[in-house]
Amino acid sequence: MEAFLPSGARAAEAAARQPLKAAFLYTPNGVIVPAWKPTGKGRDFEFGRSMECLKPFREDLQILSNLEQEAGRAGKDGGGDHARAVGTWLTGERIRKTSGADIESSISVDQVMANHLGSQTRLPSLELSTDASRKSGACDAGYSCAYQFNLSWSGPKTPVSAEIHPRLVFERLFGKGPEVTRARTSSILDFVMEDAKALHGKLGRNDQQKLDEYLTGVRSIEEQIQAAEKFGAAPKTTMAQPGESIPGDYQAYIRVMMDLMVAAFETGSTRIATFCLAHDGSNRTFSQIGVKDGHHGLSHHRMDQGKIAKLEKIDRFYLDQLSYLLTRMKEKKALDGRSVLDSSMLLWGGGLADANRHQHDDLPTIVAGQANGLLTPGKFLDHSDDTPMANLHLSMLHAMGVKAGRFADSTGLLKGI
Repeated sequence: MEAFLPSGARAAEAAARQPLKAAFLYTPNGVIVPAWKPTGKGRDFEFGRSMECLKPFREDLQILSNLEQEAGRAGKDGGGDHARAVGTWLTGERIRKTSGADIESSISVDQVMANHLGSQTRLPSLELSTDASRKSGACDAGYSCAYQFNLSWSGPKTPVSAEIHPRLVFERLFGKGPEVTRARTSSILDFVMEDAKALHGKLGRNDQQKLDEYLTGVRSIEEQIQAAEKFGAAPKTTMAQPGESIPGDYQAYIRVMMDLMVAAFETGSTRIATFCLAHDGSNRTFSQIGVKDGHHGLSHHRMDQGKIAKLEKIDRFYLDQLSYLLTRMKEKKALDGRSVLDSSMLLWGGGLADANRHQHDDLPTIVAGQANGLLTPGKFLDHSDDTPMANLHLSMLHAMGVKAGRFADSTGLLKGI
């Protein structure tokens, strides 16, 4: 707000320092690569026919090709490409093939950012989805559902549940929240830790893991309350509060969640967000665009031209949602006239390219935003074969001020972005 800025030249300088935001949005089941991929290279490129809706945003995005996720490949694990696609997209590490409680992944890039920057905002990060989060049960070819339904991981055994209810997201961002006692500064866990340690030694491995997760969860709630106290009253917003039910129309559902993410960035409630538009393997139908077949079933098209045409429609549907998000981010202006998109970097894509072949290389990848001048959009970058996706993750970490030497299987910063 201008009233809180110093006067004169220092005011302009302060206004220019918009905090950098990062968003990660996942779309399922790969794409029809020939229709999706641009032609040409560098700034001299033409959008593929699936991407025509993005033409107005040519100078706001860059399309990246030949990024791979080695950890997504089968190796000795066999089937389960959909679980590996989601489970490795933001972690870059091979997931343990199990349908039991002994899940194992790695911390995701968004949570590395949250650990570094989360104390600066009301919410360290925001996780959204249109599919209910699952942390147990068997899903894809012997893999736990935890991998397939969670993009974000705070640690090797701890997926971060995404919120699917727009109203609850709204209340988390803008609700008054519970009254808390400001005088108490110690953790409630301090009173039970001795007993918890004694109990821990008597439990089996799975129960120990459950107890650890429970105590971690209690502490996380405490930290959120303390953050709410630290930052005072919740920010104001002009966004109308969503209704209690999830929208029946899938496009409306996606867009209200996108609106909430933009509002979170605009108000400074968080600087890091993930949004899983649908889990890989999703068999959702798209009657609103004339596709009544399930998405996953169609993705195994075996070169059937009728199925490929329907899949192109689905690809365009998802890219239409990206177009909507970019529009909303460009509409929101800061004091210096720059948009929320200008001070953001947004990664859009998925963990499979051609789902018919369960392809984990040449992943569909779009990076949008200028990241406060750290990115130079407006081009198509065709990288060398077998460039790790983790190189992009590492570059995004560096942009956010996390000067890690390596992330997952990265071989260095991604060149040219």
